Amino acid sequence: MKIGIAGLGLIGGSFAKAIKKYTCHEVYGHDISEDVLRRAEFDHAIDGRLNGDVLSRCDIIIVALYPADTVSYIKENASRFPKEAVVMDCCGVKEAVVPEAEKIAEEHGFAFIGGHPMAGIEFSGFEHSRCSLFQNASMILTPTPRVRPDALDKARNLCLSVGFSKIQISTPEEHDRMIAFTSQLAHVVSSAYVKSDAALSHKGFSAGSYRDMTRVARLNEHMWTELFLDNAHYLASEIDGLISRLSQYRDAIKSGNREEIMRLLREGSERKMLLDGEEYMP
Repeated sequence: MKIGIAGLGLIGGSFAKAIKKYTCHEVYGHDISEDVLRRAEFDHAIDGRLNGDVLSRCDIIIVALYPADTVSYIKENASRFPKEAVVMDCCGVKEAVVPEAEKIAEEHGFAFIGGHPMAGIEFSGFEHSRCSLFQNASMILTPTPRVRPDALDKARNLCLSVGFSKIQISTPEEHDRMIAFTSQLAHVVSSAYVKSDAALSHKGFSAGSYRDMTRVARLNEHMWTELFLDNAHYLASEIDGLISRLSQYRDAIKSGNREEIMRLLREGSERKMLLDGEEYMP
């Protein structure tokens, strides 16, 4: 197959490298940065550039751009997409992308499938992309009822071929609600956590817990601001819930309520064991 990738950052670049390494498909790339395109060509991550002529012959088009840019790219190039093509995005939010992209797809006859690779690192850009990024990761797909089974199979098979071990089918609404908790809230907490004055003196006093809590504080503020605002309702609700729960710990600690502290910690341990599929052993 011919596969086009619009946006050769961490995700798009990793898709390109993984497809080249693990499949026999041809890969064509587009990026607004000439330097990135030259680097991708030099690294043999792409077979050529994704121009209008190539785009019209692609079997799958992966759009790895920010949400607003994703919709704009699909709208601007819709007339070039073959009717049998599958267009898949990689955005971290779905309700801000899928409805409008699906409307464009229906008008022009191609298949659109929302996608979100549950893989990443704290760095962005093509220079950090790697063919192994998706190994054993989950890929979330949010196909609408209009998507043909063969189109969904085409997207699913490509994802499995580059290393994803699980394909999670979801709706855009469920995706955004869950991602607010599993991803976006973690980035907010990490960002707020490192702003403690104590963080400036952490060396010699920190270990694994500190590293785990701070890893995703280093982020691309432009992309994450857009993602947060596109998912403001669900994310704000998760932040409210966390503040409420933290207040319980704070109040118990300030008042010296030993029994309440133990209860709160026990509840947390029980919940973690439940999530891990284990039985709580006090």
